[in-house]
Amino acid sequence: MRIAVTYENGNIFQHFGHTEQFKVYEVEDGKILSSQVMGSDGNGHSALAALLEDKGIDVLICGGIGGGAQAALEQRGIELCAGQSGDADEAVEAYLRGELENTGANCDHHGEGHSCHEDDEGCEGSCEGCPGCHEPEPIEGKNVGKKCRTHYRGTFNDGTQFDSSYDRGEPLEFVCGAGMMIRGFDQAVANMEVGQVLDVHLMPSEAYGEADPQQIFSVNIKDLPGAETVEAGQQIYLQNAYGQPIPVLVAAKDETTITFDANHPMAGKELNFQIELVEVLDQ
Repeated sequence: MRIAVTYENGNIFQHFGHTEQFKVYEVEDGKILSSQVMGSDGNGHSALAALLEDKGIDVLICGGIGGGAQAALEQRGIELCAGQSGDADEAVEAYLRGELENTGANCDHHGEGHSCHEDDEGCEGSCEGCPGCHEPEPIEGKNVGKKCRTHYRGTFNDGTQFDSSYDRGEPLEFVCGAGMMIRGFDQAVANMEVGQVLDVHLMPSEAYGEADPQQIFSVNIKDLPGAETVEAGQQIYLQNAYGQPIPVLVAAKDETTITFDANHPMAGKELNFQIELVEVLDQ
């Protein structure tokens, strides 16, 4: 049996659709034989479910997960144990003892049952307007379904760089059209030639979507333990009704009320990419 856990710094990462790592455990006769950490090589629930299937994963342990991701895992015969938090190794041991309970699709981003935290991660939405809930139309092109290696540089409209694979010295590898990249990036690469360099300008609908007003909410400070110490502009983590942390920005604060923004930091932004297709691995 192979068990995968969404993973960060020894703990269960709380947002399945955006996890950058999995810790994979080899299990036999109810005992852990070995474990290793592997990269997710992108994000998006369909791509991650396909990756887990490709790696022969039987069970996924995670925190927050949406309905679309749950369905993708079910289609691939991967058992889900969602709603977990804390130490990854301990969670696997608890699973093997039969002590973990699966909550299924489990995220609520609308401010009920919250408390303030500053050291956890967020979760994937299962409600209307949350990322990861709705499948877009498939992308078409000669590179779709193939492993592509690209260098890229991402900038905002004012020229400020927000990311660059050149700076890291290693091309990004992903399966084109599998949902591992934002849609506009996938569409750009879908018909590129190896060695080609392409400049693209993406509107929010092609990137991280528009900001959702429903993800901005206010809470009375006296009803939110720990709110007295946070300041406007700070990123913190709230806890939903399932005890799972949600990343939010403190948008405003006065003497009695604190306002949070749970939108993705890139939501509503136009993005520019210079993309160089280095290699197509699956011909």
